[in-house]
Amino acid sequence: MTEHVRPFLANTRIAYFTMEIALRSEMHTYSGGLGVLSGDTARSCADMQIPVVFVSLMSRKGYLRQEIDAEGRQVDLPDPWEPSDWAMPLSAMVAITLEGRPVWIRPWLYVLKCPLGNTIPVILLDTDLEANNPGDRAITDVLYGGDDTYRLRQEAVLGIGGTRILQALGFQIHTFHLNEGHAALLTLELLRRHRLPSGDSDGPEPLLYEREPVLESCIFTTHTPVEAGHDKFSYELITRVLGDFIELAELKRYAGADACNMTRLALNLSGYVNGVADRHAETTRHIFPGHRVKAVTNGVHTARWAHASFARLYDSHIPHWSHEPETLIRADQLGDSDIWHAHVEAKKELIAFVKQKTGATLDPEAALIGFARRMTGYKRPELLFTDLERLAAICERRHFQVVWAGKAHPNDLEGKRLIADLNEHIRKLKGRITMAFLPNYDLDVAAGLVSGADIWLNTPLPPFEASGTSGMKAAINGVLNFSVLDGWWLEGWIEDVTGWAIGTDAPTENGGHASDLYTKLETKVLPLYYDDRPRWIGMMKQSVSKLASYFNSQRMMRRYASEAYLR
Repeated sequence: MTEHVRPFLANTRIAYFTMEIALRSEMHTYSGGLGVLSGDTARSCADMQIPVVFVSLMSRKGYLRQEIDAEGRQVDLPDPWEPSDWAMPLSAMVAITLEGRPVWIRPWLYVLKCPLGNTIPVILLDTDLEANNPGDRAITDVLYGGDDTYRLRQEAVLGIGGTRILQALGFQIHTFHLNEGHAALLTLELLRRHRLPSGDSDGPEPLLYEREPVLESCIFTTHTPVEAGHDKFSYELITRVLGDFIELAELKRYAGADACNMTRLALNLSGYVNGVADRHAETTRHIFPGHRVKAVTNGVHTARWAHASFARLYDSHIPHWSHEPETLIRADQLGDSDIWHAHVEAKKELIAFVKQKTGATLDPEAALIGFARRMTGYKRPELLFTDLERLAAICERRHFQVVWAGKAHPNDLEGKRLIADLNEHIRKLKGRITMAFLPNYDLDVAAGLVSGADIWLNTPLPPFEASGTSGMKAAINGVLNFSVLDGWWLEGWIEDVTGWAIGTDAPTENGGHASDLYTKLETKVLPLYYDDRPRWIGMMKQSVSKLASYFNSQRMMRRYASEAYLR
């Protein structure tokens, strides 16, 4: 069935490698923001006819299906999906050697089609084959599952196996785009193709491979703003799993002397490197001095995240907005009543969804705060609850309600504790503040929240938010951002115009940010919502015209195409 890729072979010269990709909610090949970004990138490539093939893992058992038990704790359940419902297996197969055994990999093809009719191929890698032993068949089962050995084997399948699969299918790739360090082993696969004749390099540690062709071929986008977040594997594990795939001395030259750092490996073997926001690029240059790290701030796919009510409004007043999101700069000319009616429709839909999923009854007239993130420590979902009595007192004077959503990684005990704490606060404050926690955060839940909330709350601890994109999705729907100054919000924030900042952009303890959050919520945000609706709607229009027109994946992909792909 390799004939199904034939239409893509003639022009496709760019490959985008990512551990996860969010294509549709029924396909559980993503866990969160990194995968959603990859999916939005693919949609914009299709819209703009940028000839890219996407490569990711099958993740047959998904990431996790989240349930909340009677005590408010996350319960981790498998989240399997049936690949044959959405993708087709291809007949080409390749093998890589892991722990001395051949591991066979089969590609599946998903064809992403945009409204304009353009298509983009997505290759999903699968090791669940009879030719493999049971342990190897499970390599592509669980996204981000298992221990270091499991993760290294997954990254080998993605980077090494994915590169070989493209070659076996007939793709002639000139540019490899690594979305995060998970795919860094593909640089070694490319390096092996350029072995130098023995004796051609002088010095005590002669080069064994020619580096320049790899640099010319590879682009690396890093999303991790702290040293501890980068994938690292011991060389003992590398040797055990990969064997003599590449000489250890050569690997240490690029990946670090003490451990194989996948980010360092990608940095040293990529000719173009970028962070995903201006501040993040600065942070990366500080962590890895000596590397030239540019900034391409993330964006989101406007047509994917605009609620149907807003899409209809934009269609009638701003033609071609979905293909040319920059034209949304004219959104400030839309009528106040038109914007508000579109918002009310989205808000009512979210309220009905919350009622169906949790039983909570929300007031359509009351201000609704939305918070949806991966639940982990630096996101600080508990910041809102720093002073329960002050929070409740604010709500007594100016009623507001909060809807939460987010999953914690199965091994993130702190993240799971935060979820339990949130649900405990919801119970304790019942009758004083109306709140709900939506379980099993996915694409559909996200779409409802970013369009139906009035206020989008984001409280990360700087500088740990590399970019963040949920606030961009909210802005498309006129939802106002109320966020700590980190990631993209440092670039998008105009106080009292596009939203509000919480504190400064300097790292701070919870108390400082919490105090500013309470003060602004009480004295600026809620009074504006209730007392000056025309100005609130004016800010909604500014949010669309100033944020959605710029922080979109079409602008992002034009940057990559002109600065990275056409180097």
